[in-house]
Amino acid sequence: MTTLTDAPNYTPTLKLPPLQLGKLTIDTPVVLAPMAGVTNRAFRRLCREYGGGLFVTEMVTARALVERNPESLRIISHDPDEEIRSIQIYGVDPGTVRAAVRMVVDENLADHVDLNFGCPVPKVTRKGGGSALPWKTDLFTSIIEAATSEAAKGDIPLTVKIRTGIDKDHLTYLESAKIARDHGAAAVTLHARTAGQYYAGHSDWDAITTLREAMDDLPVLGNGDIFSAEDAINMVEQTGAAGVMVGRGCQGRPWIFGDLQAAFEGRADRFRPGVRKVADTVYRHGQLLTEFFEDEGKGMRDIRKHIAWYFKGYPVGGEIRSQLAQVPSLAVLRELLDQLDLDLPYPGEAAEGTRGRAGHPKKTHVPDGWLDNRVMSDAHREMIKAAELDISGG
Repeated sequence: MTTLTDAPNYTPTLKLPPLQLGKLTIDTPVVLAPMAGVTNRAFRRLCREYGGGLFVTEMVTARALVERNPESLRIISHDPDEEIRSIQIYGVDPGTVRAAVRMVVDENLADHVDLNFGCPVPKVTRKGGGSALPWKTDLFTSIIEAATSEAAKGDIPLTVKIRTGIDKDHLTYLESAKIARDHGAAAVTLHARTAGQYYAGHSDWDAITTLREAMDDLPVLGNGDIFSAEDAINMVEQTGAAGVMVGRGCQGRPWIFGDLQAAFEGRADRFRPGVRKVADTVYRHGQLLTEFFEDEGKGMRDIRKHIAWYFKGYPVGGEIRSQLAQVPSLAVLRELLDQLDLDLPYPGEAAEGTRGRAGHPKKTHVPDGWLDNRVMSDAHREMIKAAELDISGG
């Protein structure tokens, strides 16, 4: 493992107690956010090697899981040494979600289940799914009741991830969190943006504070704009959240989980890898992806999207970046990485800050008449079936 180096000058710390999710104790109150095409078994291993937390799989759809779609079963696979096997399920039909959670319990597929109600993607929301779904409180309640009742049979903690709402005029997070709490959810994670904000701008941490103050009897986790341990400390100090969920901030930086563990244990040390360490991590990531997909070609196609994230801010040159983004094999990957100036140090501020695609604020597309009331109509019940994806990962 990389040697931790002390940060120059003052580095803030904040001792935070473990996160309790039912019978599970998460010593480092940090959660890896499920991200399609990113948080597979290979990347989760890299993150776990740096620090503690709860490491959630890519999202799996309830329908695909129940139908035993091979890719979905691969998505929820875990390494033997993953102490807490955590998966995220997405569904829009209470019966299908119930069957999926029952399958998890009966077949001992996971130790923790998270339900996703945060997807802002138009192809999902325009059919009433994703972050548009909590607006219909009857449907949302039915799904929560179905999932929590089945999870309770196996004593599996179930958590819920939500956004603040559809837009500023149609906020849902307070009511959704109360419904989740009243049906036995172990915690709620709030991505403090509306669906309309997508990932743009800065998330509204004040909403996390509001939710936490309304939910003194339920752990509230904050999500949104955690790109460093210092961001996590600021969020917790500002909001009183029980922990944080990290998404885009860990892309190309699995070592952020080491930083977060250090910060929440009251230590000032941070990972600041030079080019050599980054190159070695990229290669190891490629090896792990090859093992995960059981196919070197697939592994290399997958590693390509990580290259820009890993080398953000590092002066490695455009030509070599371009070649790495088209790498065909592990051998070529190693050859290209060895051409870098491996003695270059950590570049500082240039490697920090936002990463990943933020998108732009946009009007959220929902079904006609969706916002007229909070109860499902027969037409909407029929329509939302199309939002029950039969694939997983996002």
